[in-house]
Amino acid sequence: MPESCPAPVLQARDLCHVWRTPEGQERRLFKGLSLELGAGEKVVLLGANGCGKSTLLKLLNGLLPISQGSLHWRGEAISPERLRDRELARRFRRDCVLLFQHPEAMLFNPSVAEEIAYGPRLLGLEDIPARVARWANELGLEPLLELPPFQLSGGEKQKVALASLLALDPGLLLLDEPTASLDPRASGWLVDTLLDSPATALISTHNLSLAAELGSRALVLGEGGQLLFDGPLRLALGDLGLLEQAGLAHRHRHRHGGLAHAHLHGHDWDAP
Repeated sequence: MPESCPAPVLQARDLCHVWRTPEGQERRLFKGLSLELGAGEKVVLLGANGCGKSTLLKLLNGLLPISQGSLHWRGEAISPERLRDRELARRFRRDCVLLFQHPEAMLFNPSVAEEIAYGPRLLGLEDIPARVARWANELGLEPLLELPPFQLSGGEKQKVALASLLALDPGLLLLDEPTASLDPRASGWLVDTLLDSPATALISTHNLSLAAELGSRALVLGEGGQLLFDGPLRLALGDLGLLEQAGLAHRHRHRHGGLAHAHLHGHDWDAP
């Protein structure tokens, strides 16, 4: 990297994640994946279901061990072992937040208000009531503040999980399918909020129509977890061959009278 370029917010080098199946077989994912996220970048992580998007986000958030390779956040090495250092963990957990694909995994407090306040209180932040009020208002959660999260709808749980992360004022957002349970209005709010934010964001999705709104750079994972593409989002969305290789485009037959022929289609995207 040229000396004039600022250090990346997050840098992964030659990542590999190894685990064992219940039958004792060893499995490997990524096998040398490298990426960098610069300050303020909005990057879309594209890939078919099962390709490893969620696993990659958990690796980048320090929740899963890196079997090979390295991860650096703002120049500091990050691993589950290093995060036992309470001061490093406090700084990292405030700055780098992960929205799980299934928000139920994040919600455990007795009320929505306490859920939003939990992270700021745990990290010793100031103005906790103001933080709760701000993000409850932003996400339309004010009528729900006294309710237990388990009573909410899927979309409401997603909003509570988002509010609990945004209340930390993080600098790095790792968002796993963040609009999966949101209605169109809430999805539009999230897009605007992300694009207006100075924070760096890596957002996973397999919804190609939404991807076009979320950022300007794409990381495309193949179905085996390999990084197929890292570059301008519009080029990725316009490359049907790449999308087919990633499992994001499909072929099906069209019938016209007695004739049939096949076309390749992106799932949600009209290629230019």
